[in-house]
Amino acid sequence: MHNAFTVDVEDYYMVSAFADVVKFENWRTYESRVERNTYRILDLMDEYQVKGTFFMLGWVAEHCSALTREIHDRGHEVASHGYRHQLVYDMTQEQFRDDIRKTKIILEDITGKSVSGFRAASYSIVERSLWALDVLIEEGYRYDSSIFPIHHDRYGFPAAKRFPHVVDSKSGRLFEFPPSTYPLFGQNIPFCGGGYLRLLPKGLITAAINRINMKEKQPVLVYIHPWEIDIDQPRLSGRLRSNIRHYLNLKSTLPKIRTLLGEFRFKPLSSFADGIS
Repeated sequence: MHNAFTVDVEDYYMVSAFADVVKFENWRTYESRVERNTYRILDLMDEYQVKGTFFMLGWVAEHCSALTREIHDRGHEVASHGYRHQLVYDMTQEQFRDDIRKTKIILEDITGKSVSGFRAASYSIVERSLWALDVLIEEGYRYDSSIFPIHHDRYGFPAAKRFPHVVDSKSGRLFEFPPSTYPLFGQNIPFCGGGYLRLLPKGLITAAINRINMKEKQPVLVYIHPWEIDIDQPRLSGRLRSNIRHYLNLKSTLPKIRTLLGEFRFKPLSSFADGIS
């Protein structure tokens, strides 16, 4: 069975955890490390002959157009992560529409290929922002990967479906591929991306993927960020919880990713959405 390997292309200072100390207007003043870290991921994926989906911030794509083109040229899918990492539920519908339309145009101009996928900053399509799915459909997106079926203080929709499915709405159809979770004691436990991947033991992660693939007959979605392989990144002075979430166990990311790329099969997210009209 194929799974999905995805990368959210953003720099260390762009994350929601530090949004209260790093303002968008000041992004240019910080040391940029997103290019070198993304190239390291690209080289690693080439080593294991894995193709995946790179969710690009429009701002990053504008400032790193050669990187964006290289991702496409190496056979990976380029998808939208919004323009400047804004939480969907903090935007109006028109602000969201402008954001995803602008990003889609930027990415398509650089790659010459239609952009069909979207992932919200910090998985911020939650119950109160489900209107975003209609806007995505109206703006020409075919699939979304933004609804995390868990409890979390910043994101999450615990009642959402765990596995890939089609959403039918007044505006049309959209393929939804949620980040993977494992059911335990009546809760959906995230395990295959971000801080969850860095925190949990490698054996537990591979066992969970195998069980979902073999027992539940479903694909798993893995997600990482370029800054998660950068143990030497500059330290920002955020809140204690934000610092813990961002910096915890960064040194474990690369070994775990190597294990996953070597043990499992992956393909881009758009391949799962093929056939959705």
